[in-house]
Amino acid sequence: MADPRVEKLADLLVNYCVEIQPGEWVLINGSVNALPLVEEVIKQVARAGGHPTINLGDDDVNAAFLKEANDEQLAWVSPIETLMAEQLDARISIRAPGNTRSLSGAEPWRQQTYASARRQIMATFMERSAKGEHKWVGTIFPCQAYAQEADMSLREYEDFVYAATFADQPDPVAKWREVHDRQQRLVDWLAGKEQVVVRGPNVDLTLSIAGRTFINSDGKRNMPSGEIFTGPVEDSVNGWVRFTYPAVRQGREVSGVELTFKDGKIVEARAEKNEEFLLSQLDMDEGARYLGEFAVGANYQIQRFTKTILFDEKIGGTIHMAAGAGYPDTGSRNRSALHWDFICDMRDGSEILVDGELFYRNGEFQI
Repeated sequence: MADPRVEKLADLLVNYCVEIQPGEWVLINGSVNALPLVEEVIKQVARAGGHPTINLGDDDVNAAFLKEANDEQLAWVSPIETLMAEQLDARISIRAPGNTRSLSGAEPWRQQTYASARRQIMATFMERSAKGEHKWVGTIFPCQAYAQEADMSLREYEDFVYAATFADQPDPVAKWREVHDRQQRLVDWLAGKEQVVVRGPNVDLTLSIAGRTFINSDGKRNMPSGEIFTGPVEDSVNGWVRFTYPAVRQGREVSGVELTFKDGKIVEARAEKNEEFLLSQLDMDEGARYLGEFAVGANYQIQRFTKTILFDEKIGGTIHMAAGAGYPDTGSRNRSALHWDFICDMRDGSEILVDGELFYRNGEFQI
């Protein structure tokens, strides 16, 4: 018997997150392991009158290409990718790897070359999205690989995912509207503010948000969501931060990351594990050593770390920062082929001051 929560999640993705309208061109990017959800999403897109294009992928297949491709092949961008970046009305991405470490065997420079070649694709999507010309959402389908990463059984992980997305609720959309309303109060309060100070045992940072916009992330682009984020003024970040959780990217786990900023730029970067990979990513291009995002996780439904960034960056009581590309709708001007989120726990002895006022203390909003 099919899990009714899968149908509810598909309905949420198509009709709440990207709100597909008749005639819209929709790309469904899915892992082969996510077929049950991909199938339900296609049904929902058809019912909404959209035109679906289906792209099924697999990390093992991607790893095989990265291993064998020469420089010219790694840097080649398919005209189909360019066309979709310029014309797609919406994208729905569903990840469900067979092995979360499939890409760890590919040399970092190969991954860097491949990603750098797609910098303009990423920028086009971001710019069109900021103008309201392109809608997108990313989610995962609960699978054995993610469950193992989270130290859960598959059944337990399914319950975790469907609770975090509200797909286990009678009216998931009503729940996400409650999240929107709760976060909008914070975003409204932050409007027009200028200076942010973040202090705690793992962080001592100052940054400017003057002229920048905080986005209420209410499940429209990430499912689940539950965060508020902005793009800090590029040259304004000063101080240091030690990220308390590992960051996983392209099959590699990087832990014990500590970054030092001077006038916006990451001038020192260390890691206890996989430091060489961290540095290779930060040296990807000029924008990779600047922050594109500063965010506060506000989803108190998510309380455990699972090594899947879609969930972990939303943990209520944490902040996260992304090295690399910023979202133009925040006002960020930072451009990069990189966008890599790092998470810091704020639940013990930490605070955020905004224009001198206490905004956040020990993982809780104070306003």
